[in-house]
Amino acid sequence: MELRQLRYFVTVADELNFGRAAERLRIAGPSLSQQIKALERDLKVRLFDRDRRSVTLTAGGAALLPHARLLVDQADELRRRAAGLLTSEPVRIGYVNWFPADLAERTAGVAQLRVDTWVMPSHTQAARVSDGSLDLAICWVQTTDLASLSLDAHLIGVEPLYALSVGSDMSPVEARDTLVLLDADEASWSSWNRYAEQFAADTGARIVRVDDGGVAGREFFEHVRRLRRPVLNNPKAQSTQEPSTLVRRSVVHPTPLWTWSLVWRHGEDRPAVRAVIDEFTRDAGELGVDGEAVWLPGADPHRPKGAK
Repeated sequence: MELRQLRYFVTVADELNFGRAAERLRIAGPSLSQQIKALERDLKVRLFDRDRRSVTLTAGGAALLPHARLLVDQADELRRRAAGLLTSEPVRIGYVNWFPADLAERTAGVAQLRVDTWVMPSHTQAARVSDGSLDLAICWVQTTDLASLSLDAHLIGVEPLYALSVGSDMSPVEARDTLVLLDADEASWSSWNRYAEQFAADTGARIVRVDDGGVAGREFFEHVRRLRRPVLNNPKAQSTQEPSTLVRRSVVHPTPLWTWSLVWRHGEDRPAVRAVIDEFTRDAGELGVDGEAVWLPGADPHRPKGAK
């Protein structure tokens, strides 16, 4: 029995819905189900009654819930007290365009967190952690970046990338039938260019080179209209509403995943920084990167060992 399994149990009991609980814990649904089953085996008690429509606590689950909740709360309090964090220096964290929605909520009472307002590309944010300008960053990295900058990383977010296309056809598109844009401005788009080149090499997607920053934003939409082929979307534009003349199409065989890592300096020993790292990594789970139908670059630090 592990503390994280008790935390999973408490969260499912709060939500009474495995999908919502998995989203709140930021782990894959199947992984959550497996961990609950493992806990039930260890305790030799069925905790939930489940069917396709509902999840309810069993009598045994209801009896154990207050004790599990107390243990989880005590562990969190112990972590806060041991670090002596409330009087520490703020922890400086940078990001690119994504961070967990509950960033402030999860670190309240754990550390003073200062979110840097200087939003920069992934490679720049990783370098700022390395040189001490930031304590942490949420960015896209490869194993070569970690080695050259003396950084450690943990997966905390994953985004499946889709394609944009002209017209009304919203059917899935094969990865090999997509186009990927590479921009001449390496200072801004180094990470995306590396990702796109590897995706094209592995899947047969065709590269189109641009020099106007058009891998995202209004210029990107214009390129999609001009090319009239499904174009792989950049993660910077994932939350941007596309024009009504364009449609989103899922990419299959394989589905490209963009990973977001929490990175920190190798050997980091500041208690406040370590506490924030622990808060965001202890329940991160696999986040679906181990699926057979997904694609990650060969140098992605979160690529499962043995993946083709």
